[in-house]
Amino acid sequence: MATSTFLSLTCTPQSMLHSKHKSHTQSSTMSLLSPQLGKKCFYNPLRHNVSSPFQVKPKRIHVGGLVKASMNSKDVHVLSKEHLAVSLAKYISDLSEKYIREKGRFTVVLSPGPVKYLRKLVEPPYCDTIDWAKWHVFLVDERVVPKTNVDSNYKLAYDGFISKVPIPPLNVSTIDDSLPADGAADVYETTLRRLVTSNVISTSSLTGFPKFDLLLLDMGPDGHIASLFPGYPALNETNKWVTYLTNAPKPPPERITFTLPVINATSNIAMVVTGAGKADAVYSALEKAPNADKLPIQKVNPEGDVKWFLDKGAASRLYR
Repeated sequence: MATSTFLSLTCTPQSMLHSKHKSHTQSSTMSLLSPQLGKKCFYNPLRHNVSSPFQVKPKRIHVGGLVKASMNSKDVHVLSKEHLAVSLAKYISDLSEKYIREKGRFTVVLSPGPVKYLRKLVEPPYCDTIDWAKWHVFLVDERVVPKTNVDSNYKLAYDGFISKVPIPPLNVSTIDDSLPADGAADVYETTLRRLVTSNVISTSSLTGFPKFDLLLLDMGPDGHIASLFPGYPALNETNKWVTYLTNAPKPPPERITFTLPVINATSNIAMVVTGAGKADAVYSALEKAPNADKLPIQKVNPEGDVKWFLDKGAASRLYR
């Protein structure tokens, strides 16, 4: 079946292109480069009788920022790490304004991986314009260690983001790290249920699970999300909101995690994935035909929208 792809390229000056592509640039990419630097230009829709909509190898086109494509209704952005942080900040700021305007609050779930890409969010103009007092922050998973431990997801989120913006401490929900994994999961779920009752967290009209406004999600090279690992029973939990592990495949072994139904009830998921080590998992999630042995990332099918923020390494298999 023919596949149509639309690419929007933010172009760089011709002088920045590698010298060995100079003649090729003059003849075959003239239509890609705007005569005015910094302006956007558009690559006409391409039609190919192939399954992958990505037909341009990145080493043949040098772009200053954004490669955007709609892949079978998937919203995918491939950016430099710097542009990723800029684009993510704008995306989050817009959602914050939308939900605060509509319902007076913004519920955000953090994963450890994307935290380092929130650096633009703590700089002007966003740090001065976002209504931080209306934010409510949660963790999609946590290692059952003291909050001061270097392995704590809370510590990572606090050091890299939470401590740099004026979110009220009472609006940041964390686990009780004095409890074992099963107790910590139960108490965290009780916290979520209390916040649903008080209308801080919405609920899905389809499933009854908590419905967060935004989830910033990463994944591992094995396709795991949160602390939902391939082949582990926690991946198949359909009743609980929060579950636990005592034997995670990498240390520390004790963890709590949101379950898949909670993740899939989210209004907006930002998949922030970087690094060539995750390229195979990204390919499986975005292009590979579904199979009976799905990776955890392939089970992400939310009620709301998913936007992928990838760097060149993570997207490398999409260009082959």
